[in-house]
Amino acid sequence: MKSKKVTLTIAAAALTGILLTSTSAHAVDGAALYQAKACLGCHGMDAKTPVMPAYPKLAGQGAAYALQQMKDIKSGARANGMSAAMKAVMQMVSDEEMEAIAQWLESLN
Repeated sequence: MKSKKVTLTIAAAALTGILLTSTSAHAVDGAALYQAKACLGCHGMDAKTPVMPAYPKLAGQGAAYALQQMKDIKSGARANGMSAAMKAVMQMVSDEEMEAIAQWLESLN
């Protein structure tokens, strides 16, 4: 009986460790995501110097505004201008990643 109790205790401790590791909050790096998701290809490395005048400068945009724009492009609610080109890119960006990118953009001046 003690053997079973020890085994269950060890299993519970291991499961707790796994759950804490997988669900613990971790910071998502918006700057790294901006680069990894290829945003810099159009909006510039610093988000201030887009490669074409028609592309918006993203640096300094309010996080809520930037996040809503990304969500609208991803869903198709925004389908004007160059947003059609961005729709494919946004399909590879999760909601958590969009939030991190939006927060990073807001932090830029």
